Amino acid sequence: MAPRIAIPMPHSSDAEYAERAIPQYERAVALAGGEPVRVALDQTRDEIMQVMEGCDGVLLPGSKADVDPARFNAPRSPHTADADPRRDAVDDLLLQDAYGQRKPVLGICYGLQSLNVYRAGSLVQHIPDFLPEGMRARVNHEAGKKVAVAHTVEIEVDSRLAQVVSGGCGSTSGAKARMAEGPDIAALEALRHPKTVHDSKGLRYPKTVRDSRAVRDSRTTHDPRTVGDPKTVDDPGAVRQPESLVVPVNSSHHQSADAIGEGLRIAARCPDDGIIEALEGTAPDHFVLAVQWHPERSVEEDAASRAIFRAFIDAADQRRENLEGKVIS
Repeated sequence: MAPRIAIPMPHSSDAEYAERAIPQYERAVALAGGEPVRVALDQTRDEIMQVMEGCDGVLLPGSKADVDPARFNAPRSPHTADADPRRDAVDDLLLQDAYGQRKPVLGICYGLQSLNVYRAGSLVQHIPDFLPEGMRARVNHEAGKKVAVAHTVEIEVDSRLAQVVSGGCGSTSGAKARMAEGPDIAALEALRHPKTVHDSKGLRYPKTVRDSRAVRDSRTTHDPRTVGDPKTVDDPGAVRQPESLVVPVNSSHHQSADAIGEGLRIAARCPDDGIIEALEGTAPDHFVLAVQWHPERSVEEDAASRAIFRAFIDAADQRRENLEGKVIS
């Protein structure tokens, strides 16, 4: 039986948008071996919890809404979109269940922001307003609706996300073994030179993971002034940091994580402006991963995108197997 993955509808008041957006997430889950389960946003708490009793994991999708800044005690930016209280309430219920029952969590775009605020973190409400003027034009984080690759992200080499992505390049094996073995260095070495594939729309996707060195800020809040210049690694006085993984991504967001929520850590940033691009849980026995980009859009063309969904489904499958084993014993 395939792991059943709860996915809240992306938006409560724009049904056309929600129906257009959710199939991509459902397809990505299905391709990875899971069974997507839509969670309507107009249900009662008891109805939602009844749905969750039969689900093995939670996927929080993107949304056209923005999280209400009152939830993280910040004044509202004029660029902040209208909130979707029903979506936020359902996300909170799903996360409450997932954390209480140790069900795997995957957040995508708005899902990352929702997760971070649920864990008492805060958000950058509009990236261009947050960055110094000289850095604002370096990356268009909202370009993903028009291009296949909006920018790259730099993944911390000691993160769960690095293990997932490196193990997924050229491999379809389960994430459970990859978690124990760490990053697949041989796979990375074999994929240093990018190849390009084209999808049915003619969009070009780099098909690789490469490594790079950069001086990065290790704090849990984002200060763009501390983003390292790659040239500084050749400075004899510079501290050489561990190698990281750099992958091309498709993103469509104008907000990002700022202060990091409880039990989360930064797993990736945009190397050009330092914007936080991925978070993950710190508990080794609970799969929690959230990315600011949209791997569901490129899951059929990109190994790293497929690896993210496979690791998530593998974690849900492993949790269910463990529970079934306890019942039998």
